[in-house]
Amino acid sequence: PLFSDILLAEYETITAELGDDPTDDRIVGALVTNADWTPSGARAVLALARTYGTAILRNALALAHAMHIEDGDAGF
Repeated sequence: PLFSDILLAEYETITAELGDDPTDDRIVGALVTNADWTPSGARAVLALARTYGTAILRNALALAHAMHIEDGDAGF
């Protein structure tokens, strides 16, 4: 699989613990604390999620996987 149920559950737990309508700063803080992101990486992941959503990102993930791109050019 392209990502595991464990990873999905991890992010669902992180966001559930933030409650309804958390600020971007709270989400970034949770990603830094609980998912080992740097602040800039967490902001980038959050921006991608908000900008593109699952419809586009699942296709980007499939394409990156097929092209054997793991970390990309962003340097995170």
